[in-house]
Amino acid sequence: MNPYTTPAPSRPWWRTTPAVLGLLALVAVLGAFSFALGFFVMIAAMVAVWMLSPWRRFAKIGAMVGAFVLLTIGAGLGGQLDDSGKDKSDAKAGAEDKGHVSAKVAASPTAAKPLKAADYSGKPLDESEKQARSAGFTTARHDAAEDDRTIVLRSGWTVCFQKADGAAKTIDFAAVKTGEPCPEKDGGPLPWPTMPKVVGATYNTAVKDLKRAGIDLDLVTLDDVYLDLDAPTAKEAAEDGDEWRVCFQSPGKEAEVASSTTIELDLGRWTDADLVKKCPASKDTTYKIPANDPDYDSGDSNSTTGGGSSTGGSSSSSGGSSSGGSSVGTVHPGSFCSPQGATGVTTKGTPMVCGPGSDGRNRWHSA
Repeated sequence: MNPYTTPAPSRPWWRTTPAVLGLLALVAVLGAFSFALGFFVMIAAMVAVWMLSPWRRFAKIGAMVGAFVLLTIGAGLGGQLDDSGKDKSDAKAGAEDKGHVSAKVAASPTAAKPLKAADYSGKPLDESEKQARSAGFTTARHDAAEDDRTIVLRSGWTVCFQKADGAAKTIDFAAVKTGEPCPEKDGGPLPWPTMPKVVGATYNTAVKDLKRAGIDLDLVTLDDVYLDLDAPTAKEAAEDGDEWRVCFQSPGKEAEVASSTTIELDLGRWTDADLVKKCPASKDTTYKIPANDPDYDSGDSNSTTGGGSSTGGSSSSSGGSSSGGSSVGTVHPGSFCSPQGATGVTTKGTPMVCGPGSDGRNRWHSA
């Protein structure tokens, strides 16, 4: 038999190249309808390619990769068809729902009504904006005063006026810094209170005048006018409010008192028992009790100050001031004194005596 003329034996049809290619194509078709079925056919196709096809090794590997790609493409196409159908059905359902909602809105008599804003006057700006936004408004803000200041920290501002548009759902707040008075109208000047004249009045009367003028008493600081007395606290001054008198004030009468203004009241104190019952010519220039002056000389009437000449005269009339024993009335502990041995009492009634201190100079100390 001639091997060159003998025909090659024929292969079964399932081992032919067209059959294997058809099986690979079937992977994509079935994967479009069912990923699981397509995956099963892909495995069968890979086995057929590897076991039955007459292809070379690299061709078989390429066919296996191609089978996986065909499955992915088929599944993707099938998924896109399903998603598009779902989108169409969702769009249709959304259109129907929108139609129902529109019908309900048109049928509702209250849906077209504009929003009504609450009154936020006097409330902190940040809280007012938060509540307004919760109610459906878009908020804006500006300075209610004529200065047109920029609002940075909203928690430090208070609402004075508001302009709301219920149809547009907007609200514009006009505010001032917390502690400031609201102007009479939006964009007007701040109506700061003015300082009354309280010089010559008792402390109690001065406090009443300040309150009547609308001035915050927390702005008030107190000081004394004498060199030998300490400034009282507000509580101490209030306890003896008719004994303390306003000698000097700052600022002066009719001055504008803003929230940052410091009010100073310089007080003097005297009772019916005091010899001097008037304010000094200026602050911190004299002693309430002349004997407290370190330069005080009881034997020289020309060295007495204030109205204390009678005290100096009485203490020197005996000609023996150094012997002590004379009383000078109310004294301040630790202040200079003269003559040595003189006695006195503090404002709280504690007995004091004039004697050498740690520096060798006469000072008042407990008897």
